[in-house]
Amino acid sequence: MGSKTRGKVSAVALVVLALVALCAYGLDQFSKFLVVSNLTEGEVVPVLGNVLQLQFVRNPGAAFSLASGQTWIFTIIASAVIVFIVWFARRIRSISWAIVFGLLLGGVLGNLTDRYLRAPGFPEGHVIDFIYTPWMLPAIYNVADIAIVTSMGLFMILTLRGINLDGSRTVSEKKQKPADDATATRGPDEATAA
Repeated sequence: MGSKTRGKVSAVALVVLALVALCAYGLDQFSKFLVVSNLTEGEVVPVLGNVLQLQFVRNPGAAFSLASGQTWIFTIIASAVIVFIVWFARRIRSISWAIVFGLLLGGVLGNLTDRYLRAPGFPEGHVIDFIYTPWMLPAIYNVADIAIVTSMGLFMILTLRGINLDGSRTVSEKKQKPADDATATRGPDEATAA
């Protein structure tokens, strides 16, 4: 692949990453705005019975409200993740990986905005959570959390499929063995003729 083509692919991947991050971030912040504007804290609104409910809570901790007294730690970690993604983004040449990192960036930015700007104040702001699916998770979450979890799922799929950051695929040893075995079973004369 020439440097011009590689540059184009890299630019496209960066644009995709930025657009996915903006969409995830925008959806997260807009949904939180609607919840804060229209629901009372603690209020439960059934959307699909027990399958999907809206329940407005302010989460001072991480997922499942863990470590609620250590909010500042999550602020530091989230800030570091954002810096890493921005620094690392120039290495991404695959659209699939751009989507992974775009979802992660948008999700982390969404929750980090809450930690920076919402009460009780920087850097310990409480994250707005409102999606409750009791049949699936015993936790209340938000759009940013969905983006982060989705990015982790895609990360695992791409890794298991051997898709690299540049879009190429890693060939497993199992796929290489038959060719190697065929060469090994040939006699010296056949190997020379080949």
